[in-house]
Amino acid sequence: MPSVVGLLEQHELAARRRVDGLREEADCIQAELAAAELEWQEWAIARRRVDTVLAPDDGATAEAEFTPDPRDAQVQSVLQDAAKPKSQVSVWSQELPWSVLSVDYQCIRKTLADRARLHQGPLTCQEMAAMFGMDVVPARVEALWSKAKRLVARGWLAERQPGRFILAAGVSGPGGGS
Repeated sequence: MPSVVGLLEQHELAARRRVDGLREEADCIQAELAAAELEWQEWAIARRRVDTVLAPDDGATAEAEFTPDPRDAQVQSVLQDAAKPKSQVSVWSQELPWSVLSVDYQCIRKTLADRARLHQGPLTCQEMAAMFGMDVVPARVEALWSKAKRLVARGWLAERQPGRFILAAGVSGPGGGS
């Protein structure tokens, strides 16, 4: 019979995975929004340029000053806030805390740390997707695979069997890189 603490840990882990999954979805939506706003801004600029070119030339076109649309400034500020550079994964070292990883990479590392703590084996990306409450579809699995491979390349994870990931030697649970 499982202990109460064990059951609480399971529920906490499930809730944390749900939060991490929702954060990942929110990041994806935010990135899509930034791309859509950028496209909108480009079309608005194109329209203004065509208006300028097609405007009847009464001699004032060359001397007319450009007055920016206030909505364009608002879009630009939203884009600067929303558009983030791609996540960089630092090369693992003993001194490096795991918190340097972005949330999605931390989630993968934390899940594998939990499995190591419970003396469970490696995980495939399909299993990770299911554990994170994601739809186990090729796009999600491939995104996890790409992130896991990046963590392997930087020394955070190991892949002793193709497609099966574990923590690399020396990498431990939360609190530090060692």
